[in-house]
Amino acid sequence: MANRAYNFNAGPAALPLEVLQNAQKQFVEYEESGMSLMEMSHRGAVYEKVHYETETLLRELMSIPEGYKVLFVQGGASTQFAMVPMNLLRAGTTAAYVATGSWATKAIQEAKLFGDVAVAASSEADAYKRIPAAEELKLPSNPAYVHLTSNETIEGTQWTDYPDTGSVPLIGDMSSDILCRPVDVSKFGLIYAGAQKNLGPSGVTIVIIREDLIAKPEGAVPTMLRYDTHAKADSLYNTPPTFAIYMAGEVLKWVKANGGAAGMAARNNEKANLLYDTIDSSGGFYRGFADAGSRSIMNVTFRLATEELEKQFAKESEAQGFVGLKGHRSVGGLRASIYNAVTPENVQALAGFMRDFQSRNG
Repeated sequence: MANRAYNFNAGPAALPLEVLQNAQKQFVEYEESGMSLMEMSHRGAVYEKVHYETETLLRELMSIPEGYKVLFVQGGASTQFAMVPMNLLRAGTTAAYVATGSWATKAIQEAKLFGDVAVAASSEADAYKRIPAAEELKLPSNPAYVHLTSNETIEGTQWTDYPDTGSVPLIGDMSSDILCRPVDVSKFGLIYAGAQKNLGPSGVTIVIIREDLIAKPEGAVPTMLRYDTHAKADSLYNTPPTFAIYMAGEVLKWVKANGGAAGMAARNNEKANLLYDTIDSSGGFYRGFADAGSRSIMNVTFRLATEELEKQFAKESEAQGFVGLKGHRSVGGLRASIYNAVTPENVQALAGFMRDFQSRNG
């Protein structure tokens, strides 16, 4: 399609063109219903079909075992930073968190509002350039759960293998890498993810929670912030973000048609390897931020020799149609977010621009 930008935004992020085009066709009238899906009651049969089909697709593509509930909630991952401790942290227990960067730190700060928190491992001393090894985790004597951030979008680091926490529930914030590769859901007590990076537009948050963790929370927790509220009502307690859930379902259909989680892994590794090879073969002109063993296949972060050169890179790339390559304002540098829907062709174009920019400025 003409005039489509090379979209490397960190989120909201690129969506598959086919999904956008199909949604455009159905936007005004959904499947001969006489109205848009956005105009329908969430209690009606037409929307309920979309709702449950989306859940079924997610269960299939992530191989979610029996004994887990899938919830569609609102508020983004940032609300989950609070909902997790509000529902799972109880008197006499301590929440254990792994500090791997900006988003893990935000989750830790929020959890401290609701009870005792221990940092089980941290890479802060290494400027969050790496993911701690499993043997570095030191759990408190009374852990309620262990929380990790699967992929840090700002630093560009990602867990390769998840730690085995035994009987202690493992909680995973997978907002920026859900369905980028196969994951053994049974390792987790709870997984949450904002949709706006790999699963659809902003507005819906996915929660996958083991049923034994759905219980009445201690103390006064607002109705809408309780997992049991949404679990009992199949995420239909109040009006859910219907259009965002529909779009997530369409993206899941696209993922299935393109090889499922394994197909996404192959696609994403190809894209990431191309960019990291471009960085590593530049003779130091480009410098990757994350340690090699912790590099993300979703967010490729890198630096140039000076901030002035980075500003020039961002300006010139934007002029050529590349969007979203500035690093996060908190750390600077440059970042290419290459989520599932970012095409290999767009990544090849970026690698070509990077080589050209080096030839003119190296």
